[in-house]
Amino acid sequence: MELSALFQLAAPVMLRATGYTLLFAVSAMVLGMSLALVIALVRVLAVPVLDVLARLYVSAFRGTPLLVQVFIVYYGLPSIGIEFSPLTAGILALTLNVAAYLSESLRGAVAAVGRGQWQAGTSLGLTHLQTLRHIVAPQALRVAAPSLSNSLISLIKDTSLVSVIAVTELMLATKELISTTFQPFPLYIAAAGVYWVLSLAFEQLQRLLEKRLAFPH
Repeated sequence: MELSALFQLAAPVMLRATGYTLLFAVSAMVLGMSLALVIALVRVLAVPVLDVLARLYVSAFRGTPLLVQVFIVYYGLPSIGIEFSPLTAGILALTLNVAAYLSESLRGAVAAVGRGQWQAGTSLGLTHLQTLRHIVAPQALRVAAPSLSNSLISLIKDTSLVSVIAVTELMLATKELISTTFQPFPLYIAAAGVYWVLSLAFEQLQRLLEKRLAFPH
């Protein structure tokens, strides 16, 4: 099959699959960041019991492969009566995984803020939580921005793993095209190019975010 004919056949399929890839990535980014904020807050404030649970959660999801987590969510949970559609299972697994990494980035950024900032808040009559919200958190966000952005860019590539649960995202669509056209090299190159373009787009957003959050000096 000529390359022009091959890409005419593959383009609509890969474009639709790219939409699913973006859906997985953006959904997991938004939900993962929300969950990460809660986990980081629990750990920074050392909330009794919840702090221990948060530590276990972070350790478990950082210490096991994402592929195994996808299998557990989609194939394992139905055995105890919890069943999700492939789309929901994929988003849930990606969210739980990325939230563990993002929460550590946020916690580390808060720890990087000088102790004097906490003391300054206390001297102004602010509570510990108010100091965190109004003084420490804005500074920590600047510190955490590069690490958070890198984790989110990596998430785009991690979406390829949900192909194992029959979700027609970019990688599974590429495999299906290869099974009918027998042209693995150009199609895998095309898929890699799409992931690269998506990563470049998010890198630009990262630069804009870092520029906006940059310290005044």
